[in-house]
Amino acid sequence: MKGIVSVAIGGLVVGGMAVPAAAQTSAAARAAADQQRQSRYQISQMERMLEGAVEHGLTVVREKLQAAMRAQTFIPENPENAHVRGFRLEGYGVFFDIEVPPLQGSLIWSLKTLDQNELGLQSALKTIKEHIAAAGDTNLEQALKRIELQVGPVAVTPNVVALPPIPNAARNVTGAPAIVSEKMEVAAPTPDPPDPILNDPEEGYRTEVKNQVMDAMLEYSGSMGFRTDDWLAVGLRRHDDRPLIAPADSEARTVVIRIRAADLAAFRGNQLTKPEALKKMIVQMF
Repeated sequence: MKGIVSVAIGGLVVGGMAVPAAAQTSAAARAAADQQRQSRYQISQMERMLEGAVEHGLTVVREKLQAAMRAQTFIPENPENAHVRGFRLEGYGVFFDIEVPPLQGSLIWSLKTLDQNELGLQSALKTIKEHIAAAGDTNLEQALKRIELQVGPVAVTPNVVALPPIPNAARNVTGAPAIVSEKMEVAAPTPDPPDPILNDPEEGYRTEVKNQVMDAMLEYSGSMGFRTDDWLAVGLRRHDDRPLIAPADSEARTVVIRIRAADLAAFRGNQLTKPEALKKMIVQMF
């Protein structure tokens, strides 16, 4: 009888210990799930910030090109947006893959060629028409028609300034009015030098987007929950849809930017200025 009682008591003790252990396991599982949920939320927020940085870079470049070419209708809105996907890599940190929308460049490259060859207006319109016909873009066709309706004959006339009437005192020794030219040619103002972005719009676009992304990495990564030895890295590559049988685009480049979490913490703690933090970033191009 005593043996039966001792066995029963032992079973109660073991059972009583199992309940707290199970509760602890369940609490740990909930904590891990909450941490993963928070991590996914942080990554999704950073994805939005990086998408906004790329699209802001595109807007800045479009405005520069419009100002340089003085023709807003030449630069259509991009039909695509940036796409960003973030991944937390165990033992490394966080990596973001960024697909950059292509710059609407057919007309830009046409104008670049025209500028280099100093072609006239009619040749310019002819070349642009050929590019639009090849692209098959109806919006560009309508834009070009509006331009053609507004473009009239171009005539260059010297600027002249009319002088005021000759006063009676202005006479020569014979009493006849002194001969004074009533018009004087004025040199035309020197045109502003072309914006360097016209020399290579794609490179200007790549540089602007890279700078905007680097700025976003510094300003908006504070809530990512990095460990001291983690890295924050992004990879930027132009996104081009092409058929499977099309050849690979050997001109497309991938830009990889990375910075240590310790340097990000130093920047947020005012131990590094923004220029100093930007210099800490490692930028590579492949």
